[in-house]
Amino acid sequence: SRWRSSTPCPDCNGARLRPEALAVRLGGKHIAELSSMKIADAAAFMESVDLTDRERTVGRMMLDQVLSRLRFLQSVGVGYLTLDRQLKTLSGGEMQRVSLTSALGSSLVNMLYVLDEPSVGLHPQDTDRLFQAVRRLRDRGNSVIVVEHEETFLRHADHVIETGPGAGEHGGQVVFEGSPEEMLTNAGSLSGDYLTGRRGMSVPASRRKPTHGWIRLNGARGNNLKNLSVDFPLGVLCVVSGVSGAGKSTLIQDTLYPALCSRKRRDADKALPYDDVLGDGQIDDMILVDQSPIGRSPRSNPVTYIKAFDAIREVFADTLEARTHNYSAGHFSFNVDGGRCSACEGDGFVQIDMQFLADVYMKCSQCQGRRYRKEILDVTYRGHNIAEVLEMSVRKAFNFFRGQDKVQKRLKRLMDVGLDYLRLGQPANTLSAGEAQRLKLAGYLASAKRQRTLFLLDEPTTGLHFSDIVKLLDCFDALLSVGHSLIVVEHNLQLMKAADYIIDLGPGAADEGGTVVACGTPEELAAHPDSATGKFLAETIERDRNMQQELLRQDTA
Repeated sequence: SRWRSSTPCPDCNGARLRPEALAVRLGGKHIAELSSMKIADAAAFMESVDLTDRERTVGRMMLDQVLSRLRFLQSVGVGYLTLDRQLKTLSGGEMQRVSLTSALGSSLVNMLYVLDEPSVGLHPQDTDRLFQAVRRLRDRGNSVIVVEHEETFLRHADHVIETGPGAGEHGGQVVFEGSPEEMLTNAGSLSGDYLTGRRGMSVPASRRKPTHGWIRLNGARGNNLKNLSVDFPLGVLCVVSGVSGAGKSTLIQDTLYPALCSRKRRDADKALPYDDVLGDGQIDDMILVDQSPIGRSPRSNPVTYIKAFDAIREVFADTLEARTHNYSAGHFSFNVDGGRCSACEGDGFVQIDMQFLADVYMKCSQCQGRRYRKEILDVTYRGHNIAEVLEMSVRKAFNFFRGQDKVQKRLKRLMDVGLDYLRLGQPANTLSAGEAQRLKLAGYLASAKRQRTLFLLDEPTTGLHFSDIVKLLDCFDALLSVGHSLIVVEHNLQLMKAADYIIDLGPGAADEGGTVVACGTPEELAAHPDSATGKFLAETIERDRNMQQELLRQDTA
């Protein structure tokens, strides 16, 4: 909370332990001193610690386990973190790699590991390290199943299983199974189409110019930022890149956004230290689209969030049967009395308090989970009642409400951001972080906010397939075409090569980061010798151009 602060305990000086516990030492250090060390230093200490023969015999297995985990953390590039670092202060990429250590950092063999998108939040450099760690797991005799969209994993896997062809009810089939090489030549593989350049966005022939002005942030020095002064172009797609932990979120979410809110008299958390922000008069509003949940209540769902449910209720209220019974749009709401089930109050389920155990949710016995009274469910539109409509996917509902422009206009926004597979009534607390972020973006697109809005997005490609990223870029184009501006914190190379301007932070993470390594167009960044991002971007741009030339050669042959 922004109203609270913390200070070290005066009795233990932040060590958290009693003097008796701190009296026990290993190699001359107590546990608090060891915990305050960086992972790389702790690993070196544990390797060189002087133990007696008895201590080494008793603690050999424990020492091996500790060293295995410390070495894994080093191998995935977080050796700069201290062991006592609070998890809430880690970046998304750092958190992902630390979480994986508990599973992957052991010395077990003949195990089956199942990883769900382990590359989320990782820079291409860190993804490469993670892939090498996963490969070492395989080489030790383990089996690894990875659910992943990331190009490195797809190109270098031993075996690929692709499901589809679409999302939601349009998926659920195995469309390809085989080696990555076979996937690239398979006509039914959507992933293969994007990896070979048969589909997707090639490198743009030209970039937008920052003709709408600039915002300048002076003296940013929060966390690991080293007194940065950064110029952000307006009216273009500006990407902030850098290795995980370089200071991207600190710069954008914790400094720039609250600083702009302060200048516009908007409520926000207090900004981390900075000197000044200039150029805010060139924007009317700013919106931070992060990955925080949009609501913990199951009453919130995609159609209520983008205000499409109001129009849907009006459609039902306008039917002959509803007008005959004098039902208003309010009768078709599950949030107010009138038409909702009185037993579950429109939730569709009943919550049972289990005291010291997790609460149990049971389907309402009166409405059978349909949320409404029977007489309300008797009202139909084109053969479907309101509960059945809420069970439809966004794409199916879009076709179902043909001719209803108000409904279709808002549902189209969900389709534009690649959420056409969601059910209209899907509880918001079941959405992933990436889905929640795209739903927020759809909400802003649907509400037609005023012009000259600055959108700040935190890794919007999280969990997205190549085809979904193309849809997301189309949304960005729509925003930019009407005068808005975009600043996006991102690792995805497909999005970066489509950017107009890139600000690359680094060169490393934590104390080794916090400076601007390079800035400019993707081509300028790719040519910069000191940019870790530029190295991978250069490879992507070169491969993309080679693929386009090969496709052109095949077409003319």
